[in-house]
Amino acid sequence: MKKLKDYLPWVCYFVFFLGILIVDPGTHYIHLVARVIIFSLYAVAFNLLYGTTGLVSFGHALFYGIGAYITGMLVKATGPEFFLLFIVLGAAGAALVSVFIGLLTLRLTGIYFTMLTLAFAQLAWGLTFKLYHFTGGDDGIQAIAKPAMLAGSVTKYYLFCFIVVTICMYILWRIRRSPFGSVLNCIRQNPQRITFLGLNVYKNQLKAFVISAFFTGVAGGLYAGLDGSIHPDMLHWPTSGNAILMATIGGMGTFFGPVVGAGILTGLETIVGKYTEYWSFSIGVVVLIVVLLFPRGVLGIKRLAGNKN
Repeated sequence: MKKLKDYLPWVCYFVFFLGILIVDPGTHYIHLVARVIIFSLYAVAFNLLYGTTGLVSFGHALFYGIGAYITGMLVKATGPEFFLLFIVLGAAGAALVSVFIGLLTLRLTGIYFTMLTLAFAQLAWGLTFKLYHFTGGDDGIQAIAKPAMLAGSVTKYYLFCFIVVTICMYILWRIRRSPFGSVLNCIRQNPQRITFLGLNVYKNQLKAFVISAFFTGVAGGLYAGLDGSIHPDMLHWPTSGNAILMATIGGMGTFFGPVVGAGILTGLETIVGKYTEYWSFSIGVVVLIVVLLFPRGVLGIKRLAGNKN
């Protein structure tokens, strides 16, 4: 029964993201759900730091943007034939940058780590404007082509995103349930105890930071192909804030919580955005309600109710 309960969220995941193809609500909504599944990977990768390791990075958009820009620039330079390879290279580039940033920031804790990651992301965001001939400046990079087998229909690209994201999500799920994941969870709860056990807190945090950056880069590369364009705001601090919001709304203590948060946040932006430009106000209200009434997020409601009994 316990194993069945563990895999139940996966069943819901497949039913929803594959069921949308059976329902076939139209091109617009399939494109919208494609955004949700890409943001889900972004949020789950971020949550390996936030919910599992206890590190609040406010600069994770840096790795999301790096994955997108490397993928987009390689496609523009050589063509879309090796699109999947370019996504992997973009993710590897994000991981490489994260090693450098992690070595500098993980020596610090708390707000100091948070602000330093923000500083690096804002620095990169500023550089994308200055290096106009390389990054396209505030225009970004447009007309990013997809390979022939993925072009012509948003459903094809949606299935491609679903397969890539599902593989990445399964790897992250296995990492979280592995002995390494248990070490990360213990670091979040009591880093001193990990030190007393003879384990290196700093090295394990760095590993988590790099892994999280890699899969965040994959999400960025996928998004570059979805809209066929990338822009500097992908590296801006609100994009980092979205990852925190998705994890918080859905439940940072659960693996699939950020997936639910991604769906809620994307839905609010789309639905409320149709009627008012102040859609961010509605998101603020939702976050306020969740934090005050359901501090463990939407998927933490059942767990919270169980603790009261």
